[in-house]
Amino acid sequence: MISFKNKYYHRVASACCVMATFLMGAVSLTSCDDFFKQESDDVLYADKEHLDNAVDTMYSVTGILNKLQALADRTVLLGEVRGDLVDLTIEASNDLRELASLSVSDNNIYNQPSDYYAVINNCNYFIAHADTALRTNSNEYVFLEEYCAVKAIRAWTYLQLVLNYGQVPFYTEPLLSKEAAEEAETASVADLQTICSYFINDLVALPARYAATHLNYRTIRGVDSRVLFFPLCLIRAELYLWRASATGSKEDYRQAALNYYQYINERNGTNSAYPTDITYVMWDRGSSTWTGVTSRMSGDTESYSENGELITMIAGDSIRAEGNYSELRNLFNSTEENDNKYSITPSLGMEEISESQAYCQLSYDGYSVSYAPSGLPDHQSGDLRLSNYWSEGFGRDRATGERIETQTIYKYRTRNVHIYRRMMVYIRLAEALNGAGYPRMAYQILSEGLSDRVMQEKVFPYYDTEDKSDSLFLAKFEFPDTRYAVLDVGDLGAGTMVATHNMMGIHTRGSGWTPMNEYYMLPNDTIEPDLGKRAQLIAEQQLFVDSLLLNENALEFAFEGTRYYDLMRFAMRSDNPGALMKKFIYARKGQEQAGQMQSEIKVDLSDQRNWYLSWKGKIGY
Repeated sequence: MISFKNKYYHRVASACCVMATFLMGAVSLTSCDDFFKQESDDVLYADKEHLDNAVDTMYSVTGILNKLQALADRTVLLGEVRGDLVDLTIEASNDLRELASLSVSDNNIYNQPSDYYAVINNCNYFIAHADTALRTNSNEYVFLEEYCAVKAIRAWTYLQLVLNYGQVPFYTEPLLSKEAAEEAETASVADLQTICSYFINDLVALPARYAATHLNYRTIRGVDSRVLFFPLCLIRAELYLWRASATGSKEDYRQAALNYYQYINERNGTNSAYPTDITYVMWDRGSSTWTGVTSRMSGDTESYSENGELITMIAGDSIRAEGNYSELRNLFNSTEENDNKYSITPSLGMEEISESQAYCQLSYDGYSVSYAPSGLPDHQSGDLRLSNYWSEGFGRDRATGERIETQTIYKYRTRNVHIYRRMMVYIRLAEALNGAGYPRMAYQILSEGLSDRVMQEKVFPYYDTEDKSDSLFLAKFEFPDTRYAVLDVGDLGAGTMVATHNMMGIHTRGSGWTPMNEYYMLPNDTIEPDLGKRAQLIAEQQLFVDSLLLNENALEFAFEGTRYYDLMRFAMRSDNPGALMKKFIYARKGQEQAGQMQSEIKVDLSDQRNWYLSWKGKIGY
């Protein structure tokens, strides 16, 4: 059971200090339409000038984690139902149907901006009142790590808010009165670039020692607390990547890449290793009938370890009565709770992306390959990841005994919502490197994996300019051979995995031996000495790698809540964002039926303002 509600004290302050910001909650504001509404269970020491002891500070932080729980389901649903990888069944609620049509009403249960501000204002209060100057007898700062963790949570929450609403009321001071709350509703409005710029500067100023650390309160109700926090450098990377997508800044792409790499390099300590691992779904080598699949996929474990896939999650309650019970299992899966009537299913567009991949089967001798045919059952043509986490079957209606279709999405066997994981860091690193002008290195992450040897042989020669600027930048990404070993053809050809190998091209996780896949090759992969021709070649390769990345995001992260935002980023940096966004979303119905989407989407996606939610004229466009 996870519930933070009883992990901090409840203390009612005087009426003159009622917090209209979720922090005090003794009285309600006068109107149910108030943007910064108030709740009754959120006392976080608002009557104190400083949070200066371990009890107050820990309970304040866990109180913030409690407020994050309200955002968990909608983080996935807003990011997935509006995209192209899922479709709705007849069981879907009207609220979900509004999300799918991109026409969301003010009373939609997933359109509650006040829940984001609940987190933000708790963070603002903590940041304003935590005594970060307090030291131990050994001269160590007592609460600085909590201060950094809360700043990262606030930055992530503001980023989600602006990605969903486009422009948002922005404030960073705690609101301690009804008047302050009302004033905040009409405060300065910030767009995506403004939010990114503010929080880049805010997080860059924090001590470097906490950049890749996870605040550790040990175990909270059976959950390792380290997976409940957002690493600073990872949030900085996200902010840089989004700002780069909005502005086209090559330097921002570079900074995004460096911050993603910093997390990889420092997750387990300075100059440590955090490899991709060699988990995969593959056809059994030597099978001539394409009937045997081996799965060595990981991802649903929620423990924290040096090589753990999970980085950050939002924990959910175990029963509905606790208030933050995740409905995702019942929306994506056939369960007893929903009488086997699931609401969300993979779209035809998702099936087409998966089946369009060329699965490359390496022979036992390691010298030749073959390709899986089309038309195999259980979605086993093309990439195998979809068939690994999606299964279909039949059940019986409990009332009528009628046979009904059932579905399991194995990514939702947990009550917790996963936000960041290791493969996401590597794929976003590739996206940032491609945007910065290094498609060859981005391609290596997808096709083979990285080590210093691979970098020397297959990356550096392509960027050896006279001024050495590219080489000097790429040299910052070190994957020492003593810590990173790339899987090779000898291992797969022998049908074994050598334990010392820990790096794999991400596409190989589902599409077979990618380094020998003739359908997954970088075009015009030559070393071009002429600077003008090199720039043109790089631009062409960037477009190609972007298409690979967009597909890889679908194959690896389908149903995890990232898709709509991925589409936004890729559309934003195109010459015609609206047209590309429309093309993306219409692909939900598959290529042949894409034209039918025009009648189902209720807004004109060529107008970027229609990509976002709005609420009662107080937030959004």
